[in-house]
Amino acid sequence: MKLELRKVEIEDLNFGDETIVKDKCLYINKEAFIEEMKKISGVKDIKVDLARPGEKKRIIPVKDVIEPRYTVEGTKGFPGVTTDVGPCGDGKVNVLDGTAIVTIGDIVGFQEGVIDMWGEGAKWTPFSKTMNIVVDITPVEGLNPHEHEEVCRIVGLKASEFVGEAAKDIEEFKDIQVFEMGDHSEENEKYPDLPKVVYVEMLISQGLLHSGYIYGTDSAHILPTFLHPNEELDNAVISGNCVAACDKITTYQHQNNNVIRELYNKHGKEINFLGVVMTPEMTTLNGKFVSCDYTAKLCKMVGANGVIISEEGYGNPDSDLVMICSRLEKQGIKTVLITDECSGWDGTSQPLTDTAKEAVAVISTGNVSHIVELEKADEVIGDPEAIANLAGGWAGAYDPETGTMKCELNAVIGATSEIGYHNATCKLY
Repeated sequence: MKLELRKVEIEDLNFGDETIVKDKCLYINKEAFIEEMKKISGVKDIKVDLARPGEKKRIIPVKDVIEPRYTVEGTKGFPGVTTDVGPCGDGKVNVLDGTAIVTIGDIVGFQEGVIDMWGEGAKWTPFSKTMNIVVDITPVEGLNPHEHEEVCRIVGLKASEFVGEAAKDIEEFKDIQVFEMGDHSEENEKYPDLPKVVYVEMLISQGLLHSGYIYGTDSAHILPTFLHPNEELDNAVISGNCVAACDKITTYQHQNNNVIRELYNKHGKEINFLGVVMTPEMTTLNGKFVSCDYTAKLCKMVGANGVIISEEGYGNPDSDLVMICSRLEKQGIKTVLITDECSGWDGTSQPLTDTAKEAVAVISTGNVSHIVELEKADEVIGDPEAIANLAGGWAGAYDPETGTMKCELNAVIGATSEIGYHNATCKLY
């Protein structure tokens, strides 16, 4: 497979008479955008705002973040969700570089995260650096919780496709990133002496507000699945996880998975990168045994010498993480784990809910319980009171008199990304 991600240079973002890229500025036709989104079944109303890096704007409560793209060659859209099912990972895709769709609005009683575009809050989220098209979704009344969540998810994906059309006819690019890899026999023949490495990516798979999707299929309904790495970079995997904002893997982060990108960088030089095993994080003990056993089997069958394992979330998925590690290490396959920590406000609590003696190489992406103080915004896009219902927030976390907010990193989108998409970490001394 060969995937070209062709980066369209965008330096500014504004509303305009049409949705188009002109002189490195992305213009959005606001009226046409809203009209298109309101065609989606279950939508009552849509609002759209813009938030640029450095502006004193706060976005809350965030559901998902998606990168706008246009597929020139290959399967278009999000197969199995917004378009017919087809293979991802082979083709040419024009990417509106540095821009993002950010969906907000009430989400089934529970809420999601916060993005500050400036100041202290900005340093804790990667999405303070993107130029954000913020879509505030109001579903029709009477939807059941699963329908409500699905409406919000589909609007975000459709919005990214609508905006991505602006890149349709562009032929000049800031950068073209090429991801090319043959089948295992081809790559093994080219690099017979390099260690074979598999990436195991754990996905939240625990029901409403706790789901990842692969080609439109809820990961809770599948066994661990082997993917070519290009498939994830090309829209095959999307987020439906809406609980702990700090370490959810947004759709944007799936589209730009940093573990995959780094393994690609080392492919053919230091390692032979075999591919990705998407592993569901199940809720039952038997489910965990099946999933972890199956993951280890897949890695063994393809001949892995080493495995990188990343987690999504924390708490009971910590058990899946170390169970997979133990099974692989006992078969002589070296593992490196990527996880965040839930170490309490003072950082002294037990960081993981489970441990294993085999887990000797662990990368931390930060303490989800770390407290941050967010200053007053000039403009809040959304509802600041939603912080009371976010993981990492609480009643009184927002002070309406001063406009300030206090919360754990739990509440900040992407703050402790377990696929290495940000800069927080903890070190052992």
